[in-house]
Amino acid sequence: MNSKDLLAFLKIAEKLKCHTRHSWTSTGRHESVAEHSWRLAMMAYLVKGEFPGTDIDKVIRMCLFHDIGEAVTGDIPSFNKKDIDRRTEAQAVDDILATLPEPYRRELTGLFAEMNGMATPEARLYKALDKLEAVEQHNEADISTWLPLEYQLNLEYGAAETAFSEYLEALRRAMNEESRQKISGQGTEACADIGQGAEACAEISRQRPPEPR
Repeated sequence: MNSKDLLAFLKIAEKLKCHTRHSWTSTGRHESVAEHSWRLAMMAYLVKGEFPGTDIDKVIRMCLFHDIGEAVTGDIPSFNKKDIDRRTEAQAVDDILATLPEPYRRELTGLFAEMNGMATPEARLYKALDKLEAVEQHNEADISTWLPLEYQLNLEYGAAETAFSEYLEALRRAMNEESRQKISGQGTEACADIGQGAEACAEISRQRPPEPR
């Protein structure tokens, strides 16, 4: 890629450092989209031993590029995202990829088609990790940053996406246990103050993941 095209794309990608996500970090600030993608790519590399038949290099590329549309749209939390938002982001991806020369345009267009199709081991692994990274980031943030709906959502998020893999299900159970400990530490009275209801919060904190199959 020549210098002009490379620098033009980097200027677009830099916006991922500027746009923040709904999640907070352990030091009390919003994380950026770029930070989410970076750690997601790291997760993909670190689980490669658990998925010997999967092209982890491709999964890492998926992780690095999956949110490139948010360089234009910014991040919208999953519980607020509507179909029109998804279409807008998809168009942003198309517009960004159109700025790239070949073979990068063709390769990345194919990569996004594969991610959207969710039919390959690589796409399914990327999507599952994408969900789990968000769960873990919430666990690492102060619970005061959680919205009331997230007390239950953090226990459910990614369940469908991880169901294909016993390893990923076990990882999600470990994250869920962290979530329950965090909720339990909040105390039922404080939990009720943010709208959960003391009884419901206590039930969440008492729940334990099912035994591994």
